[in-house]
Amino acid sequence: MISPSVRLGLLGLALLTGFATPTAASAAPAAPSPTVEERRLDRAAPQEILRRSGFDALAPRLARALDSARSYGQARRAVTREGSRLWQHAVDRAQGRGPAVGTLSRDDDRPLYWARLGMTREVRTWQPAFGLADGQRAGLLDELERTSRGQSAIRYPHGEGLKRILLTGFDPFTLDRDIRISNPSGATALALDGTVIETAHGPARIETAVFPVRWQDFTEGTVERALRPYLPKADLFTTVSQGRIGRFDIERTNGAWRGGFADNDTIGRTGTVPVADPASQPQWTTTTLPHAAIVAASTGRFPVYDNTSVTEIPAGASQPVVRPDGPTPGSTARAGGGGDYLSNEIAYRATLLRDRLGLHDTLPGGHVHTPVLQFGAGNTTEITDPEFVRNRLDIIAQVRAILKVAAEAS
Repeated sequence: MISPSVRLGLLGLALLTGFATPTAASAAPAAPSPTVEERRLDRAAPQEILRRSGFDALAPRLARALDSARSYGQARRAVTREGSRLWQHAVDRAQGRGPAVGTLSRDDDRPLYWARLGMTREVRTWQPAFGLADGQRAGLLDELERTSRGQSAIRYPHGEGLKRILLTGFDPFTLDRDIRISNPSGATALALDGTVIETAHGPARIETAVFPVRWQDFTEGTVERALRPYLPKADLFTTVSQGRIGRFDIERTNGAWRGGFADNDTIGRTGTVPVADPASQPQWTTTTLPHAAIVAASTGRFPVYDNTSVTEIPAGASQPVVRPDGPTPGSTARAGGGGDYLSNEIAYRATLLRDRLGLHDTLPGGHVHTPVLQFGAGNTTEITDPEFVRNRLDIIAQVRAILKVAAEAS
């Protein structure tokens, strides 16, 4: 037996030893690091965009909700709630509902983008007392991405006599070239979500969602997961992205090729677009939008082109060539009309999904490239200017007009 005095001495030694040299098991795990995309958030322009829109309060609100969570279930509910609020807040702001907070024009898509990154960074670096497995954190991030992009908020009312249009947009990109950039396709998605256009055949309801500019999300099937439940219910769909300076393009053909340009996490991917069942994967898919009617119509101040050009490796050849009139039989894709970046890929994936669902002959759908959204002449530092706002509003209005023509011609 050990005497009480010796026992106390050993206890004291153990406590001193414990304080001096903590074991590996008691050491707190290192917090996950923010992504490249999230780290841009601390620069001056994003902070000004958030401050001048009132969206700077949204990530801190999510952080407080997470700190109050006592379980994974509570955290997930908080993420779902705040992600959905962010999307609805951005839509309401773009459509003139609610108070006009801040000095940025309501049509600006950038507050949504930067506020979402602030929220994903909070989730990524959050260290709850109850512990969080990697898979659980990934689940929270996925829920935040889907809810804050409108992908879980697509709702078409029941009833006859109402056409259903599905439109997708993108986040800003090439941010290391110009951190101030806005994406008119994302702005269009916010401006048109849940709106109704009157056509010669009756009303048409538009529902929208926005997608990230990240190769990995596309590899993991974010496009197919978001669109599969809704394409069979739609009467018309179009994926939209920013394209060329001063013009709209209706992209006739989409190619199964990634060209390697860096995404918003500065990651490039080159190779065949990865999809389920690659054995049945075509090299090309085509638009079923009424392109001739769209090009012929007067829809706005920017010209609209039926773009039939692709880049292919002809059958039996080894070098790529440009084909102005579309692909030749048996060729291998190297660029669709919309290029070899994620604009082409979302168009390829959406139209391939249309075809695999057996809807090629009944569902008009394809890709629309908008003009590049440009700042006013001489503006190289300010986050906005009157010409910038005018250009974005004109692009939004012209996309809406294009949808009206497409709905009437389908």
